[in-house]
Amino acid sequence: MSFELIILICMLATFASGIFLLKMPAGVSLMLAAVVGGLIGGHGIPVRHLVEGGFGFLEAIMIISTAMIFMRVMEDTGALAGISKGILKLFHRNPTILIIVITFFVMFPGMLTGLSSTCILTTGALVAPILIAIGMNRLASGALIAMAAVFGEVAPPISIPVMIIGGGVDMPYIGFGIPLLLASFPAAIITALYFRFRYLPKYNIEQVLEYLKKSEDTKYGIKLYLPLFFVILYMIGEIRFHEYVPHLGVPLIFMLGALMGLLTKKGVKLIEVSRKALRSAMPVMAILIGVGMFLQILALTGVRGYLAVTALGLPEGFRYFAAGLMPFMGSAYASASVIGVPLVYVFIGKSALIVTAALVLMAALGDLMPPPSLLCAYSAQIVEEKNHFKILRICLIPIAVSMTIGILILIYAQELSNLLL
Repeated sequence: MSFELIILICMLATFASGIFLLKMPAGVSLMLAAVVGGLIGGHGIPVRHLVEGGFGFLEAIMIISTAMIFMRVMEDTGALAGISKGILKLFHRNPTILIIVITFFVMFPGMLTGLSSTCILTTGALVAPILIAIGMNRLASGALIAMAAVFGEVAPPISIPVMIIGGGVDMPYIGFGIPLLLASFPAAIITALYFRFRYLPKYNIEQVLEYLKKSEDTKYGIKLYLPLFFVILYMIGEIRFHEYVPHLGVPLIFMLGALMGLLTKKGVKLIEVSRKALRSAMPVMAILIGVGMFLQILALTGVRGYLAVTALGLPEGFRYFAAGLMPFMGSAYASASVIGVPLVYVFIGKSALIVTAALVLMAALGDLMPPPSLLCAYSAQIVEEKNHFKILRICLIPIAVSMTIGILILIYAQELSNLLL
């Protein structure tokens, strides 16, 4: 057994022990694993490398923090609530389209922030009463919201797990729009249709009309949505019309959008909003710091190079088996860094963009899985269910379908790349 493999096993064992035995946060477990890797590799406690690695995902951390502030402003001004009511009014006569649009609406915050939990805490909390009002039971409503949150974390334009894998293999975050759409939107539509026909077979439109009548007293002006339009259009402009649109960077765009949001409604205070937003994003930012340290120590000790060389000789069947293990890491970010990075090397003969998108889909499913089952726990709170494993049980079939989609994308990655890119 090579020395690099011993280091890797010790680091993974430390990480797993911290998560499963000591019940430590994933970020702290990753930091501890990095320290252990440095000690076993003969570098002592390499403070310089730990600090350098901790700042490796500074851009992603800035995106998360500013995006969370922006989404919290949109929530407090009532913009998100207005959109949810508008969706119900527009599509209430077609339940199939309504469920699909609601799924996309729940995904939306994750698409902007790269955080699955944001989807549940903002748009998910808004649509849960709507889903229950149109006839879907509480557990199914919570499960649909949890699954939509997973797909929101994968979908473009912002996908933090992709940034983590890209940071581990020195791949820039460029050209992932179509691959991430391929990995997220078909699975989201299939999931929405599954919940529509499995858990909403009888659609009582009279009940929906009564719900709409009760909520008609709340009025939402067009000015509430201007910050949202600004953020989306400016991001598109930077990508498509970069010759004419000045490059501000995603964090600054979000902050400008948040400041515009403060002008649309009185009583929303930036300090209070920022405090709440950053408090909810802190666990995820800690994970990114831990991931950066973990990857830095892998490079320092030579494990990263060892994985790249060894991965090329793995049997093809084992490659897909390893990819299928990604959801069982209990965290999308931990899975992306620990398993996703070496798997990109494993599939080196295929399109790296398509491969990474497929791996991110399977990694994101880890946010649903025990022991933490964070998304199921959040959804259970929203639908007032004490046992969040009941939410997970309903999610099992959509999880299996999503994993199948991810494996199929991996198998045909090069063919899909030739067709779409």
